Amino acid sequence: MSAAAEPSALLRVLHLEEIGEDRFRGSSPWATGRVYGGQAVGQALVAAQRTTPRERVVHSLHAYFILAGDAAAPIDYAVERVRDGASFTTRRVVASQHGRAIFSMEASFQIVEPGFEHAFPAPNAPPPESLPTTSALAERFASFLPPMAAECIARTSALDIRFSDPSAYFSHTPQTPAQQFIWFRVIGALPDDDATHRGVLAYLSDMTLLNTALVIHGRSIFDRDLQVASLDHAVWFHRPFRADQWLLYAQDSPTAAGARALTRGLVYTLDGRLVASVAQEGLIRERPPRG
Repeated sequence: MSAAAEPSALLRVLHLEEIGEDRFRGSSPWATGRVYGGQAVGQALVAAQRTTPRERVVHSLHAYFILAGDAAAPIDYAVERVRDGASFTTRRVVASQHGRAIFSMEASFQIVEPGFEHAFPAPNAPPPESLPTTSALAERFASFLPPMAAECIARTSALDIRFSDPSAYFSHTPQTPAQQFIWFRVIGALPDDDATHRGVLAYLSDMTLLNTALVIHGRSIFDRDLQVASLDHAVWFHRPFRADQWLLYAQDSPTAAGARALTRGLVYTLDGRLVASVAQEGLIRERPPRG
């Protein structure tokens, strides 16, 4: 996640340098370790948006994580203009580092038009203001909070995140069913354009998803004896929203098998509108004991 303490720093992560025709370059907000998966999703979407007419908004993206990204190196994004139709626009984006593809994505954009509407109602979740902040949780669970978890909390200082059931994320108590409810919002005001808010949500949509597949086992993505990595990622945008206002991320994991887990998420506004859906398959593998 971003080490930012204000939305301008978060937006800098999504700012790309133009380095050629339909080619862009992004960087990571910290200089060590692997690239956060949501960063590749968000930056690739920004690259695709830069080649798409402003009146067309992204309604879906489908991505594959090919190789772990190097946070110390820039990421180059090459956009292919697959289709420009009367109503829909399609873009393909490949992200590369050190001469190798590390990530690929296809995104579809559509003109805004009316149509039939329905949606699942929002689940019952405690109001965000009634839940503790992540800094309060870090103090509460300090005795067994892994260093990676503490570092992750520090890197999300541009966000206000509230966990409906903190023990599912910060302890090793098995939870049934495999689900999590998480409220989040960017701290401070973001620009008003729709593309910014969809780009920010794409960036944030990777957070905590795979942990949903572990809570039922009393495990965490921060466990050092686990290898956890996102394999693919999809987001569908249904309705306008603001990422600087409360959003409920209702996550579940229908199944895990073959060292892979499927996770899903529905994103709701505070007034119960379903604005986005997310799905991801991830690798979850126990590391062999060290000899």
